Amino acid sequence: MSSRRTTAIAGSLVAASFSAVLILSATAGADDQGPGSDKGGKVIDEAPAGVKLTTELPEKISVDNGSQETDITATVKNEGTKESGEIRLLVVGFDGLTVKNVEGCSAIAEGDLPEGSNSGFSCPIDNLPTGESKSYAVDATYDLGKTGKICLPVQTSDGKKTYWQQGPVPFGTTNPSPDAPATPLLLGTDNTPVAPGADELPRTGLGRDVLPLGAAGAMLIAAGAAGLWWSQRPPRQAREG
Repeated sequence: MSSRRTTAIAGSLVAASFSAVLILSATAGADDQGPGSDKGGKVIDEAPAGVKLTTELPEKISVDNGSQETDITATVKNEGTKESGEIRLLVVGFDGLTVKNVEGCSAIAEGDLPEGSNSGFSCPIDNLPTGESKSYAVDATYDLGKTGKICLPVQTSDGKKTYWQQGPVPFGTTNPSPDAPATPLLLGTDNTPVAPGADELPRTGLGRDVLPLGAAGAMLIAAGAAGLWWSQRPPRQAREG
């Protein structure tokens, strides 16, 4: 074999190896969800003095275009000066986003889900000390032909009060990538479906389908024996992402 041919083959192998490194690097980066955000969160019922509960969702997620699977990290935090006592975090999916499993949590029965949702899990927390947080690995699927939302209420253990509720807040993209291995979605962005229906116009910008908070009173939707509260009265505090 001539030295010129040997050099050409060696060069091809180096190029192939370099391409493989690029592909692996891109794949590894696909799971990077970036910083957490409390976008779409608001106080519903007043928490005990010294307790300040909030939640966070990743700024971005990535949906596999083949399996429609995605991973989401849901975090609850106590930013107050006193321990939380017994509470629970709910993880609820809407529209194209379906929650399949939340590690360490129990599925909410279909008949007990909040109106308009398609799936949900309840995560009991014995106590959350001041300044600490607890994160949950959420397995979900996302139908990119639809919009999709997620909601994180933080409640008393019996569900009678909701101290904080993030969402329903959308994940979405204004630039669908049907031919790519995965589609990145951003928190607080309505999804532009890959193939929107004839009677549906693509939507962009911040979510407009957040649970209404303008009407007085609250609506009780059963979630087990205790019940799941969704407040419809004006929030005492709103946070913008």
